[in-house]
Amino acid sequence: MPVTRIGSSQQLLDELRGWVEHETPTTDAGAINGLLDKAEAELRAVGATVERIPGRDGFGDQLVARTPPALALGNGKPVLVSGHLDTVWDHGTLEKTIPFRVEGEKCYGPGIYDMKAGSFFAFHAVREILRQGVRTRSPITLLLTSDEEVGSPTSRALIEREAAGACAVLIPEPAGNPGRACVTARKGVGRFTVRIAGQSAHAGGNWTDGRSATVALARLILQVHALVDLDGGTTTNVAPVWGGTRPNVIAPEAGCEIDFRVATVEDGVRIEAAIKAMGGEQPDGTTITITGGMNRPPMEEGAGTLALYGKARAIAASLGYDLPKQHRGGGSDGNFTAALGVPTLDGLGCSGAGAHAEFEHILWEELAPRCAMLCELLETLD
Repeated sequence: MPVTRIGSSQQLLDELRGWVEHETPTTDAGAINGLLDKAEAELRAVGATVERIPGRDGFGDQLVARTPPALALGNGKPVLVSGHLDTVWDHGTLEKTIPFRVEGEKCYGPGIYDMKAGSFFAFHAVREILRQGVRTRSPITLLLTSDEEVGSPTSRALIEREAAGACAVLIPEPAGNPGRACVTARKGVGRFTVRIAGQSAHAGGNWTDGRSATVALARLILQVHALVDLDGGTTTNVAPVWGGTRPNVIAPEAGCEIDFRVATVEDGVRIEAAIKAMGGEQPDGTTITITGGMNRPPMEEGAGTLALYGKARAIAASLGYDLPKQHRGGGSDGNFTAALGVPTLDGLGCSGAGAHAEFEHILWEELAPRCAMLCELLETLD
């Protein structure tokens, strides 16, 4: 059990409700900053040193809170716990689609599973450590960001900066379902945008004068799909797609977006090169322009992460539950920190299901035991 008193699941849920009912779509910097204001005020009130980094490019601010060095028993590197406040849900979702409600063991709400519950109890653990004056083995840094759901374009450098100076990174993204697993590896993620220029022509009167961008796109889609290697952990997906103007006009333009996932850095380099090689002038007279590349490097399971997992599993066992591990196809900010060689344990958030779905929920009675595990890690890692 952690030294810090964290309260009951009901107490945690009562406060978490305010975070969930404060809707924070990634696209609304003001809404995210409003929730950051609340977190900042409470962290400052209990003695945290807070750095607020102004948002840019239309995204919200980022917040870094540090525990005082005097509170740590050692003088080593800090433990970094990092979560995001943005969600995929637009304003009005709370009223129209996913109202906050408790139904038995489940509590529903937009973003509650991905990942307001985890970000909240990371905040709660740090706040209570400070409020209660609990001595920790290492200093703690809490990072709350605003743009993870779109790939962390403005927070990545900050995440990497803080992780580079840390002894370990804890990511309270949602726990796995089923099994309540934490995450020791994630696939790397890449994104491309493809634009194809052709030549329009009458589809009946002078078909041979045309250069169909949609036909070129069809060929490219099949080439991209051929890169799938399920046994090796590589997947690709082409969507959305667009092209052409009218049925009787040879399509002068077409395009698509490509998502690819890979298990290793080497596979990422290979797939990125293969897709980029599909661009350029084509034998049929069309031109393919491809932009993009790797968005998140793979989070590979290393010895440091496995050691971190062993500590977390032992803590969970002392709290009365098992903590399995899993490899996950979706990316997170843990991909960035693990790629730096810093031991990173992900999926430490609350159990539940329905990320990005209309049935998004947590198993709210697990708030206290999951928060207790995270809190004890923060107290004891060095």
